[in-house]
Amino acid sequence: MLGRVGRLLVRFVVSLWALVTLTFLMIQLVPGDPVRAALGMSATQEDVQRMRHQLHLDDPLLVQYWSYLKSISTGDFGESISRRIPVSQIIDAGLWNTVSLVLVAFAIAVVVAVPLGSLGAAASQGRSRRIVDPAFTGATTIGASIPEVVLGVGLVYLFAVSNPWLPIAGKSGPESYVIPAVSLSLAPALMLARVLRSEGRSVLSMEYIRTARAKRLSGVRIHGRHVLPNVMPTGLTVGALLLGGMLAGTVLIETVYSWPGLGIAFVEGIQAKDYPVVQGIALVYGSMVLLLNLGVDLVLAVLDPRTTRRT
Repeated sequence: MLGRVGRLLVRFVVSLWALVTLTFLMIQLVPGDPVRAALGMSATQEDVQRMRHQLHLDDPLLVQYWSYLKSISTGDFGESISRRIPVSQIIDAGLWNTVSLVLVAFAIAVVVAVPLGSLGAAASQGRSRRIVDPAFTGATTIGASIPEVVLGVGLVYLFAVSNPWLPIAGKSGPESYVIPAVSLSLAPALMLARVLRSEGRSVLSMEYIRTARAKRLSGVRIHGRHVLPNVMPTGLTVGALLLGGMLAGTVLIETVYSWPGLGIAFVEGIQAKDYPVVQGIALVYGSMVLLLNLGVDLVLAVLDPRTTRRT
């Protein structure tokens, strides 16, 4: 177990170093002069040189890299070119809004996926399998393929235009989470339900499940004590991948619904060619995904000790 945890931590550190290096190179690989692009053609050469000096872009590359490592280790992501405020201030203002939206959306996905997947697995047993399997697969495939924007437009029309029950955009209270969170959660919920159904169907075909049924245990007890614990490792792994995708999906959702999070700040940074903002938010997004994967791997190592022998 200790060896497994050690390898996971080493892999996390290496991945984090690679992420930091890539975000550092982001501003170096931009064609032309990123400062001139951000300040515009009307900026004087003195303004460009002063901004390049503030960003340490006139230092040798290795010196810039070392300065970047020291800065981000203290939470200093530099200064926004367009807003002239610290990037960390922009991140602090939007981080919780993004995280809270993703957590609400993921909770909705889990609440939908677990019972749906369990019912799908139970209904796939016996003679009904020929009807349930294509119906379940077809319905979840169609639902998961609906673009988030299209789903969001439909929700806005139903619950904000035809019936003004929910706000269309912005964050004003708990009710403002409904439309963006549902838009973000539908596809992951249906994908997770398909995985749980497939794994649950495999577990239900095991010999010990037949023994449990022979003892006349209720279906709820069989699923609660035998099926769900056995599908949990796979569910956690797939759930972590989906959660990482949902983090990336907030960029589109926040832009569409004017949600005051990191996603909309990221898009505004790209539009303004504010590379320190883009650099800092990209690093935060990547770090959250890496921490998420590390947490899931550690949980799996505890729940399923067999994983310690696979890695």
